[in-house]
Amino acid sequence: MEPRLTLSQKDVARLLQDPSPENRALTAGKVANQLDRELTAAERKIAHDVIGLMARDATVMVRAALADNLKHIQDVPHDVAMRLAKDVEEVALPMLESSGVFTDADLLEILNSGSESKQEAIATREEVSEDVSSAIISKGGEKAVARLMGNEGAKVNEVSFTKAIERFATSDAVKAPMVSRNKLPVTIAEKLVSIVSDKLKDVLVQKHELPAGVAADLIMQSRERATANLFDGASENDVEKLVVQLFKNSRLTPSLILRAACTGDIAFFEWALSTLSGVPITNARMLIHDSGPLGFKSVYEKSGMPRQLHAAFRVAVEVARENKYDGEEGDRERYRSRMIQRILTQYEDLAAEDVDYLLNKLGNLAVAA
Repeated sequence: MEPRLTLSQKDVARLLQDPSPENRALTAGKVANQLDRELTAAERKIAHDVIGLMARDATVMVRAALADNLKHIQDVPHDVAMRLAKDVEEVALPMLESSGVFTDADLLEILNSGSESKQEAIATREEVSEDVSSAIISKGGEKAVARLMGNEGAKVNEVSFTKAIERFATSDAVKAPMVSRNKLPVTIAEKLVSIVSDKLKDVLVQKHELPAGVAADLIMQSRERATANLFDGASENDVEKLVVQLFKNSRLTPSLILRAACTGDIAFFEWALSTLSGVPITNARMLIHDSGPLGFKSVYEKSGMPRQLHAAFRVAVEVARENKYDGEEGDRERYRSRMIQRILTQYEDLAAEDVDYLLNKLGNLAVAA
């Protein structure tokens, strides 16, 4: 076992008098490593003094060696850590990427005055708070924001995601890692689907950075099919926000609403008709699920949806009322399959031109189901 280095005033004097930068750099590493061991209060005080002096060494090699050895050690004097973080990149980057000494306030200070390389280093930290992420997205360069998007340890809120999309709408470097994040707010996912389907589909599929269903939809250049995948598992609040966002951006199309209804996403269908008609959601639901002939027809007509699709939507609502998830694995897929099969059996009850219109809108959905 390597013996513990015992520090004394004599050691300090000898180390500071050594004229060789290489030896000072080596010593800097050894002294830094002592902080990760058990030391007496006196020994720790000496180690801190030595580290403080070496952080002011005129030779970059010495300061860089010190920073590289201090980057994973928690017991680093705050003033020393900040001095190293504000140093040249060779010294600062290891500390900014890995040191746990810095507070959010420290990182924000460095972001405001640091170089793009330092922004990138902070963006790759194991954990990045929402406040720091927001600052990087608001003020950082493209590379820093791209690295932040690729960092699963970075907490990013919906407002910051939106800001990133607005600032770097044409940057595939930013959008690609954003798309591949494990979790995104449903409204952000919808925005990304609408802007990357044409530019990034080949790259995303090759690297398997999207769920298989979404990747397949992008290959087919079907923006609505990709959007429909966002409905799965979405909360009531998320569904409402998604519908409102689609409506505001003129993407709440009849064919998308039909796809939702025909695949069992009735909550999306309800919110869509409520939004289009201006009828409050509680009232809209009562009208949609009215067993009589007037309720559904009234809210459907008020929504401005195509007359040709009225019968198909009516069938979807009736089938949804009769069929429930069975709670077993794959129940959602089985439910959707039953839904499509039931709708197909109703086609003979529809006028011929309505069947053609419906089939055109559904595309290959029935085959996929």
